[in-house]
Amino acid sequence: MSPDHPHRRDFITLLGGATAAWPLAARAQQPERVRHVGLLMPFAENDPEAQRRLTVFRQMLVTLGWIESRNVRFDYRWVAADLNRIRTGAQELVGMTPDIVVVESTPATAALQQATRSVPIVFLQTGDPVGFGFVASMAHPGGNLTGFTNFVPSMGGKWLEVLKEISPRLARVGAVFDPRTHTGQFWRTLETAAPSLKLELAKVPVHDVAELERAIEGLAREAGGGLLVMPDAFTVSNRELIVALTARHHLPAIYPFGSFAKGGGLVSYGIDSIDVYRRAAAYVDRILRGANPGELPVEAPTKFELIVNLKTASALGLEIPPTVLTLADQVIE
Repeated sequence: MSPDHPHRRDFITLLGGATAAWPLAARAQQPERVRHVGLLMPFAENDPEAQRRLTVFRQMLVTLGWIESRNVRFDYRWVAADLNRIRTGAQELVGMTPDIVVVESTPATAALQQATRSVPIVFLQTGDPVGFGFVASMAHPGGNLTGFTNFVPSMGGKWLEVLKEISPRLARVGAVFDPRTHTGQFWRTLETAAPSLKLELAKVPVHDVAELERAIEGLAREAGGGLLVMPDAFTVSNRELIVALTARHHLPAIYPFGSFAKGGGLVSYGIDSIDVYRRAAAYVDRILRGANPGELPVEAPTKFELIVNLKTASALGLEIPPTVLTLADQVIE
């Protein structure tokens, strides 16, 4: 058969088409690549609030097409508020070469940044990411980290304002925090707001449960004493104890997250943590599909919630003003 024979040309064309089709058929038969997501959680594994946040996170990923055991798998490190466990957990997750790591809290984000400069990281509930050097700027992070900050300066003044409105006899507020895990970004606004509300503000550092118990007991002994619980990994991990102590000592208190008020605390005002996990899932989806974390802007909170617990108010002999009830997103009877 000559090189120019028409049947030969037809055969070559047919063969070329078949060859091109073989890889397509092979690809169609190959299972989808399973992506690996690590999560560094500053909670105990049995913490119900942590499980609620993760449930929303995983549900959102399902909506976006990521099905566990089919195309995504999760590895967790539950580190509570222990700095040694946080550092160990960060190193262990990075050692597993995940496609991405999701992390909550500033200390845990710092530990992950030290462990890797290449694995994409999505952080949540992190204070002042520019100041801590996690990102170059909010709009253009520039490295392997991006995520969601919990820092809105006006919240500091709002905490004192709400507590004073609920407890008009309030004269001195102790702000409880763990200096090892608290970022300190609210101090300036708190110190500015306190005098205008005729309040004395005291910073109350605590390092363990014993110090926490002594601090709350001391505040309760003062006339016109009240408690402001600052947002950090230690206070969140010990929220049940803190709520129980304020009830025992009849101490009016305001908290930074809704889980405190839902668990019996008097009032909470802060970002909607569940919403943040939902938004984080969307960032994880984008990065797994090829987006560069350094080009995804760090997002500030968009949803806040004021939650009032009327049962606790009644036990403390406090009447919640109509102005506060009107503004409340949730009132617990």
